[in-house]
This record gives sequence, structure tokens and C-alpha cells, in this order.
Amino acid sequence: MSIVALLMAAGSGTRFGAPEPKQYLPLLGRPVIRHAAEALLSGGLVDAIQPVVAAGEEARVAALLAGLPARPPVPGGATRAGSVRAGLAALAADPPAVVLVHDAARPVIPPGTIAALLAALDGAPGAIPAQPVADTLKRGAAGRVQETVPRDGLFRAQTPQAFRFETLAAAHRGGDGGATDDAALLEAAGLPVALVPGAESNVKITWPEDLARVEAHLAARLVPRMGTGFDVHRLVAGRPLILCGVTVPHPLGLSGHSDADVGIHALCDAIYGALAEGDIGRWFPPSEAEWKDADSARFLRHAATRIAARGGVLANADVTLICERPKIAPHAEAMRTRLADLLGVGLGAVSVKATTTERLGFPGRGEGIAAQAAAVVLLPPDAAFTMA
Repeated sequence: MSIVALLMAAGSGTRFGAPEPKQYLPLLGRPVIRHAAEALLSGGLVDAIQPVVAAGEEARVAALLAGLPARPPVPGGATRAGSVRAGLAALAADPPAVVLVHDAARPVIPPGTIAALLAALDGAPGAIPAQPVADTLKRGAAGRVQETVPRDGLFRAQTPQAFRFETLAAAHRGGDGGATDDAALLEAAGLPVALVPGAESNVKITWPEDLARVEAHLAARLVPRMGTGFDVHRLVAGRPLILCGVTVPHPLGLSGHSDADVGIHALCDAIYGALAEGDIGRWFPPSEAEWKDADSARFLRHAATRIAARGGVLANADVTLICERPKIAPHAEAMRTRLADLLGVGLGAVSVKATTTERLGFPGRGEGIAAQAAAVVLLPPDAAFTMA
């Protein structure tokens, strides 16, 4: 049985009040829409995703969903129903047996939800997850309560909602173009819609506090992984001194195949170590001419993309530079700022400090600079103990 999910991302999200639609906002380092797409695919039951987006956002969404079994995004309509119809039309040439309709602003789908929906389709042409209403309901006007509404038998509908493809397509052809819920179209046609248990964690992000709530839920499941890194480079004449992405005035620079940024190299190794993905030499071999005199910022950006690819987030990074000269303190804040920018994290997640060896060894003699780094990465349980 073929199953395709329509991922509805054509809304503007004006109620949220952000500069851009909520489906594109970052959530633990990745956009909300990416979380929603991965949640649809996590159980292995959905064959592909059909994104439905605002006109002009097709390329952006395709890039955000890169690497997933996602079809080319299609532009939606002026209403929710119009957008669903656009998604169904995109599938019509080779229709699946079952179509799911899911909000891109719902990044969490509890385990078992999709399986329960599909099982419910054995006895009904449509099925939705829903939560019983627990709060007392009031109808009000002009700031006053008009009446108390009985809550018995009332449910809060969630997504994804599941339908036989042909049934939903027919319902949209003859249904109300203003419907905000696909199940309502089946109800209007006199067709049964099954209810399966929803979950409080299946939050539709509508207000800023919803995003914070979802972030707290996801963060609580993450597993901390720590990595360390160490690097050394010789000081030589005729080279700029670049430390933690900042050019530091000094008569000598560091020798190496790339720009020899000892601080970034140590930090990259710490991140790769936390991910159990080897070291910087695995990803950027010094034997390859491509990396001759390369800006080490490229290496750190790559390390950050590896965190995101594993579904993780950088909790913090700490770099210690070991040298007698130059003095690091006057440049430490600029270094922190540069590293935070390259990693895409807040300044408070990055520390840069320095120490000496009390004039002992090669750093004490001014022959080179060493760096050590530590990084803590938070990973989802299924990614914390596997190596990409």
C-alpha cells in the first residue's frame, strides 16, 4: 500500500508575530518544517512527502528537505482547502492508496500515531488523532461569559490526518472551499471518520510559547555527548597568525597545510569526537591540494552541519589556547563572536581562554602554539549511539 504525506507549509503564520513564517523558524538548530518532515518519516510507514508551500518558496523548502524522500514542492492556494487541493492534484497522476495531511507547524508526531491511523482506515475512509477536551468551555462576547458549553464528547483535532486518496479527492471536489479541517469534508458528505488517541506533545506551533514548549519537550529527550580536541602548530615567519577565526597582529604565524588555525582545528576535532565521526583529517586530508592555505572557517562550518545532520544541537564549546605570546585576552571576545557565528549558536555557548606553560616546552620557548577544546553535543537517542 503506497502512502504519501502532504506537508502543509503554505501559511504565513501571522499570529506568531515572527519576521518569517513559523515553519521556517529554528528549533534545536533545524527549521520546524524539517522536524515535521522527519517525524512523518520516522516510523518507516510513509513512502514520500509532498510539500505544499507558498508561491515562491519552492526552492527554499526543497533545500530544507534535502536528503529526505520529498517530491518537488508545489505552490498552495489562498486557503487551507485550496492548498490541500493543490497537493492532491500533484499526486493525481500516480495517486497513492492513502494520503496523510500534516501541518508543517507540528514538529512532533508521537510514536504509534501513524500506525494507529492506518489501522483505523480498515473500518473508515478517514481517521484523525484527537485529544478529549479537558478544560471547561465558555462562550463569551464583549469580555463577558455568555454560557458554559458542555465538553462531553468534544475533542481537539490534530494532524496528521489519514484518508483513502480517492475519498479525500472526491470530498474536495464537492466540498466547502473554506474548510480548515479535511475531516470536516468527509463529515459533510456523510462519511465516517475514525478517532485515534492524540497526544499533548503533538503541538501546533501558533504562539511563541508553543515553540518554547516543543523545544523543551525535544531537548528533554536529547543525549549529551562530549568530545575533546588537541592541536599544535609551529610558529614561522611570513605567515599571518589566525586564531579562532581572528587575525592577530604578531610577527610570526602558524605553519600548516591550511591556514593552521590551531583553535578551530582543536574545536573541530572535539565536535567530530562527540559525534564519533573521526577527526579533521578524515574530512579534510592534508594530502589534498584543495585544502592548501584553506580558511579553517570552512572546517568549522562543516562540523556544525554534521551536528545538524545527526539531528543534534551544540550545547557548548570551550577552547583553550596555550602560548606565551601573543596575549590572547585582548582578542578573546572577537574570537568568541567569530566561533559562535560559524557554529550558528549564541555567544553564551562559546568560551575562549588562554594559558601559558610557565615558559616550559615549545610554547614557553615561543616555538609554537597549542590548543585544546571540548564540546558537548546533544543528540536524539536514535542518533546518539550510531555513527553516520
